[in-house]
Amino acid sequence: MTYQAPDATDTAPLAQQIEDLIDGLPGDHIRVGTLLHALGDEGLMLVVILLSAIFLIPVSIPGLSTVFGASILLIGLSRVRDRPLWVPQRLADKQIATDKLKANLGRALKWVHRMERLSRPMRLAAMVRSKKMMRLNNLALVFATILLMLPAGPIPFSNTLPALALMSFAIGFIQRDGAAVAAGYGFVVASVVYFGVLLGGVGFAAESVFSGFRSGSSA
Repeated sequence: MTYQAPDATDTAPLAQQIEDLIDGLPGDHIRVGTLLHALGDEGLMLVVILLSAIFLIPVSIPGLSTVFGASILLIGLSRVRDRPLWVPQRLADKQIATDKLKANLGRALKWVHRMERLSRPMRLAAMVRSKKMMRLNNLALVFATILLMLPAGPIPFSNTLPALALMSFAIGFIQRDGAAVAAGYGFVVASVVYFGVLLGGVGFAAESVFSGFRSGSSA
């Protein structure tokens, strides 16, 4: 049986689309490329949520933000360019066992149902209605991803704030919820302020050390 991906113009709720996807999966295996195409833009936003969720703990995880962040960055750039997500052919041809995929998608459905209960479509509709605004939103998603990937080491909340921004953007895009998108911008601003305070503190400490060194040398 040849697997048919859902129509890209499908406007059914994401949970319903995922349920239809689970029901339509072939018997044994499916290609990664076929699955990504089947998920579509909204499904890829669910991937962003799942990848970001691990950073909600207030401690940075060395290395993980780079790997997961690179994956999110590819998704964000594909949205900015308004083109399908590019993945290496070797990865696209990789086969996934459908029984394990169905189990994972079933667990993801729980997150989707929660989002659909908490979010309200078309709140602050101006944030998600126009193409120009969505382009700006997608650029903000990419910027939040770059903040997530910064080599901040074990600094508390260095990954948490950008991850909250990414999750808010993703929820807003999926649900067409402008309030969630606005929250994403808020977390981006909080992240920039937080990193600015950290850099300012490091600069002040370095200046104090240097001033003390100069004073000691003069004496």
